[in-house]
Amino acid sequence: MPCYTTGEPIYALATPFSPSAIAVIRASGDNVLSMIAPYFTGKIASYPSSHAIHGFIHDGNGRNIDEVMLIKYEKGHGYTSEEAFEIMSHGSLPVIRAIENLLESIGIRRAERGEFTYRAFMHGRMDLTEAEAVEEIVRSKSERAGSEALSRLTGSIKREADDIKDRILNILASLEVQLDYGEDEIPEDWEFPYDEVDSIISRLEAIISTYSASRLYSEGAKVVIAGRTNAGKSSLYNALLKENRAIVSSEEGTTRDYIEADASILGIPVRLFDTAGLRETDGLIEKEGIRRTEELIKDADLVVYVIDPSSDDVPPADESILTVYSKRDIKLKDGSTSFSSMTGEGLDEVINKMAERLMEGRVVSSSVPSIDSERQRDNLSAVLSALRDAEASASSGYDIIALYLQSALESLGELTGMVTGEDVLERLFSSFCLGK
Repeated sequence: MPCYTTGEPIYALATPFSPSAIAVIRASGDNVLSMIAPYFTGKIASYPSSHAIHGFIHDGNGRNIDEVMLIKYEKGHGYTSEEAFEIMSHGSLPVIRAIENLLESIGIRRAERGEFTYRAFMHGRMDLTEAEAVEEIVRSKSERAGSEALSRLTGSIKREADDIKDRILNILASLEVQLDYGEDEIPEDWEFPYDEVDSIISRLEAIISTYSASRLYSEGAKVVIAGRTNAGKSSLYNALLKENRAIVSSEEGTTRDYIEADASILGIPVRLFDTAGLRETDGLIEKEGIRRTEELIKDADLVVYVIDPSSDDVPPADESILTVYSKRDIKLKDGSTSFSSMTGEGLDEVINKMAERLMEGRVVSSSVPSIDSERQRDNLSAVLSALRDAEASASSGYDIIALYLQSALESLGELTGMVTGEDVLERLFSSFCLGK
């Protein structure tokens, strides 16, 4: 586990290490501007913070490394709130290495994963939910996931947490007044605020319920297309991908191993698998392909079982499997899902059914912010549990209620990072990309 610090000069490549038009190398820490100034021909001190400065980076011995743009950030202005700079160079690998070697030679070390965002958090630039949103944006696999993460980055969860915290503090403050009295002096008209606590509980339940759908949009789903040989699996696979990735042939057993590709089902990112046809066979290669198909089916989030309605095949007994018929010119039972493997007619219906199955039991809400972090879900669940315990203890004594309310506040503090241990922070930020 990396050990994170603040202040110590660090750098990281913020763009991929591959040939490209431009590379961005960022650095942060105490005195980094004065450290790089002797190796840059631009007059850093003459420009204000956040200004782009043109010049050459050189090795200190008269050899220019590259013509670059350098953006300076004075303390309190950049991503980390520390003194910082970003170098935009040409994306040549030797140039990138030379700049990195220069930075290390002058005492700026390579950053750990997530160390820049860790420093932004430690310096109060963002709370923990906003810090997590940075990585969620980077790793998002769908437009919706990116949009929801951007909302969290701009403080949607933090605002909810602050509001809930204020409401709990108000309840606790009124309760503390009662605790200041002697047992015989407690005002008779004080009552547990059931309506207010129930309102907070409902809000928490609504936010927590968004987790499953948010994870689906960010992580995606594994969808396996299965069925007998020549059922039309590969035709459906190609239609969903909008390209001819799988070989389509009238010869049985054409697909002997699975193939896979990324696809989008109404905005839901999926990893789509076309598999070997299920049948009895003596061929060793085809038999292995069928075994792999069966393994994929076990781990799938959704299995689409394709049937040629002119065959004697029947739908699987497992109702969680979506059965799709590959012909539309044969009369089918009402409610059946079908598409034409020849014309593609009915594909939209298949896509809609797939999305319905993937979203089954998941909640999408526009009235509350969504969460995409297991840590956030667990913290909010702990707040919810503490409030339920407080409500259940309404007749057990004010001191017991106060303990549960304090527990709820502590869990909210863990959510935003106000009371989070260093080990939790290191575990969280070490999962980030380099340069973030």
